[in-house]
Amino acid sequence: MEIDEAIRESDDRRLKTKYNNAIYVIRRALALYSVEEVALSFNGGKDSTVLLHLLRAGYFLHKREQSHSNGVLTDHEVAFPIRTIYFESPSAFPEINSFTYETATTYGLQMDIIRLDFKSGLEALLEAKPIRAIFLGVRIGDPTAVGQEQFSPSSPGWPPFMRVNPILDWSYRDVWAFLLACKIPYCSLYDQGYTSIGSVHDTVPNALLCVNNSSSSKEKFRPAYLLSDGRLERAGRAKKFSLPVCRPAYPAVSNGMISVDSNKNSTLTATVLGVGDEILFGTVEDELGPSLCRKLHSIGWSVSQTAVLRNDVDSVAEEVERWKSTNDVVFIYGGVGPLHSDVTLAGVAKAFGVRLAPDEEFEEYLRHLIGDHCTGDRNEVICSHGTTCYCYFYCIHFNARDTL
Repeated sequence: MEIDEAIRESDDRRLKTKYNNAIYVIRRALALYSVEEVALSFNGGKDSTVLLHLLRAGYFLHKREQSHSNGVLTDHEVAFPIRTIYFESPSAFPEINSFTYETATTYGLQMDIIRLDFKSGLEALLEAKPIRAIFLGVRIGDPTAVGQEQFSPSSPGWPPFMRVNPILDWSYRDVWAFLLACKIPYCSLYDQGYTSIGSVHDTVPNALLCVNNSSSSKEKFRPAYLLSDGRLERAGRAKKFSLPVCRPAYPAVSNGMISVDSNKNSTLTATVLGVGDEILFGTVEDELGPSLCRKLHSIGWSVSQTAVLRNDVDSVAEEVERWKSTNDVVFIYGGVGPLHSDVTLAGVAKAFGVRLAPDEEFEEYLRHLIGDHCTGDRNEVICSHGTTCYCYFYCIHFNARDTL
């Protein structure tokens, strides 16, 4: 299979890890559901293009394993039978429509074209077909990704089906690394500076890719894969876009004192929260909490409360929710890492009703510093003394409309 072969030949270890994880999710879904019970939601965008070709590779590997042919199957011997759903919209770019139909012809896709709104169209399709699971190109930085996992049941009020998200943990960089490494055709709009494509009414080329050319009155743009900061891929999803202005949540602080006016000072107060079952079980002594309290007091802060929470998303979210409306600054430690039991970031995001997204700019900066020591798997970094440490490349977006 040409996709699987291209990834094997790539020297991008991070891409290989992302690919293998996505293929695992796909093969798991194909083991749980029959081919007649799954479908692919395809809209012609970069993410769904990646998903289509991952599905082609995953289905090929699934069939090869079933046939016990030891790799003698060829691409032409394995037709792609997964039903493909396309929601055609009158406000879609003509280039998107053209690319979608060309792709369907090239790869022999069984297209169900729906001209209703997403929910109504989906209800009609699921009534007519035995579909139980739909592959989606949702990524963790997308507005719809809040609360989703690789396998997530549909939301209340929607027709019942399993949402399968093979590229949920992929970043903007990963998407383009895959498309370019595998030499996969994509919609021509991405070569014209579009980085995230919605409708013709709310999408323009990303201004961050504009090339200043004084000899021409027409603006020119670099291709989408040259966007250096993937967090800004949605910068072209509104006619008027300005970079977010960061305003401090509190007035300026000097030496632990908050300046209200030139004649009055008041002390900052803090709540300190630790996260860790090992602390509650008594198997580990909490040294960081007392140390943090001493440090805060030494610079003039007042600690109003400390607490240790279970490694549980809801527990963290409830406690943060309780304190976020107070004047306290909340410090949280513990439970931040690559393991499933590390839930602090997810808990804080849930408390604010926002999402986690990869901080690609910081990640690329660290990769520039540490180079080959970064394995690309679960944010692991192999240190000089031979042990494995972890770097965390996620940030919490508190204003989705401004940041993505």
